[in-house]
Amino acid sequence: MDELAGEFEAERGHLLAVAQRMLGSRSEAEDAVQETWLRYSGALADPADRARIRDLRGWLTTTCSRLCLDVLRSARVRREAYPGQWLPEPVVTGLPAADGFAPDPAERAVRADQLGTALLVVLERLTPEQRVAFVLHDVFAVPFGDVAEVLGTTPEAARQLASRARRAAHGPDTPRHSADLAEQRRVLTAFVAAVESGELEQLVRVLAPDAVSIGDAGGHFPAARRPVVGAESAARLLLGLFDQARRRGGLRVRPVLVDGTLGWHAELAWPDGRTMRMVTSFAVHEGRVTGVFNQLNPEKVGELPPLGPDAAWPPRW
Repeated sequence: MDELAGEFEAERGHLLAVAQRMLGSRSEAEDAVQETWLRYSGALADPADRARIRDLRGWLTTTCSRLCLDVLRSARVRREAYPGQWLPEPVVTGLPAADGFAPDPAERAVRADQLGTALLVVLERLTPEQRVAFVLHDVFAVPFGDVAEVLGTTPEAARQLASRARRAAHGPDTPRHSADLAEQRRVLTAFVAAVESGELEQLVRVLAPDAVSIGDAGGHFPAARRPVVGAESAARLLLGLFDQARRRGGLRVRPVLVDGTLGWHAELAWPDGRTMRMVTSFAVHEGRVTGVFNQLNPEKVGELPPLGPDAAWPPRW
């Protein structure tokens, strides 16, 4: 059993990445990985059974993906009843070393499993089968034969599911994100300066014409119930939000990576005495912000550690 546990722990990070990107929920992803362990330890406790598994990562990925597929199929009703807009639970990590912002042709390949919030939002529009096919094949390079095994279909059908998902992910109403970290830093520095200025026209110039702003409060804080689309509409909303934050005072921000892209973790004192925590991520394409995603549902950001005394506005990457 110790040997099985060691083998599984070596794959836990990979399985968690797969499940997180399929489900958009850290807690649900952890549950899926734990259930994968239970099935693994039960099915392969006999050394003879374990010896027949030549590709352990493949076996574990298939098992975990089937569990995620079941969760996705049952989650539809829960998502339809969700109060307001829905965003995935953010995966928040520290900033890279100073030289990590340098443009690097290999950066996109290195970050291939970091979808960014924009694409995770798009994945919510897909059927469970399309989402599983897309994540497994396009993100984690799982062959279509293995994807078909997860879905209980043929490789050709799995290929078609991934193709439909790909078209949806790159559709005209999808916030585009193609910037490396260096470009993200340049654009977001201009974004913060525009917000600081309070000038509508300056902020509009930083936003793409079809930019979208989405906020997920889960019913705990005020938030727009539908996406705000268009540079001017989004700019007015964002300037209003930051003006309210400044007037309340106490806004503190720490720059972070959110699902592999630049963003920030913020805290603000709410009038009723609560501390509002928020994780903001962005989509950046061709020198402009195409998407602003504010996650302020305490059920999704409540486990983040409190900000230290060095956190302040404006953020500097």
